Amino acid sequence: MRVAVLSDIHGVLPALEAVLAEPDVAGADLIALTGDVAAGPQPVETLDLLVSLGERALWVNGNADRELVEVVAGKPSVHAVSQWAGESLRPDQVALLAALPAERVLDLGRLGTTLFLHATPRRDDEIILVDSTLDRWAEVLDGVTAGTVVLGNTHMPFVRLVDRRLVVNPGSVGMPYGTAGAHWALLDSETGAVTLRRTPLDAEEVARRLVAESGFDDVAAWAAEYVTSTYSDTEAIRVFGAAEGRRPAPTA
Repeated sequence: MRVAVLSDIHGVLPALEAVLAEPDVAGADLIALTGDVAAGPQPVETLDLLVSLGERALWVNGNADRELVEVVAGKPSVHAVSQWAGESLRPDQVALLAALPAERVLDLGRLGTTLFLHATPRRDDEIILVDSTLDRWAEVLDGVTAGTVVLGNTHMPFVRLVDRRLVVNPGSVGMPYGTAGAHWALLDSETGAVTLRRTPLDAEEVARRLVAESGFDDVAAWAAEYVTSTYSDTEAIRVFGAAEGRRPAPTA
């Protein structure tokens, strides 16, 4: 079995379309969606396309998915795009997001028991990074018996070992940090291979489409921040590291 992993699409339909057109994604047995699929400038269209995948899609809830459901229930979002996206969803789409599981487990041959989730087994918004300490990883993965853990949330791709477990973050399809393009991963149960992949995008064309097709009032500014420019992974790790509880590095 081959599983394509798509995370943090964030309602960027052109990026999703480009990834789904990749031969290795089109030919994958399953497409795992590890959360935060719709909170962005094209939430309705993004969800409709993902639903069209039918049983090939393996859905997992993310904190931004939960936030959209909360917006519909009357809890305002601090993110303007999430507030708008939540208000834009159809009732069937809200019901879909509300029913998403926190995690899914598959037996993937040479990859062993594989756990799919969004952030950590404890919370859908908890920060864990490629350079987190082993003590921090042990805390987050305490009680996890899966040999492979696939997660998202921080929008930066990595593969690393943690006490004999393989941890995979495919990066973000719609809001990548570190390197431009739409990031995803391919898992092969027969060989045990895990490959981080990146689909090149014409950022200016993606931004043009978002401005033309989205009803979000501030879509041009959103696209300028997240599509035609890319946050540095160094900057992102510093920000997320603070959220993880790290102390700032001493200055000279």
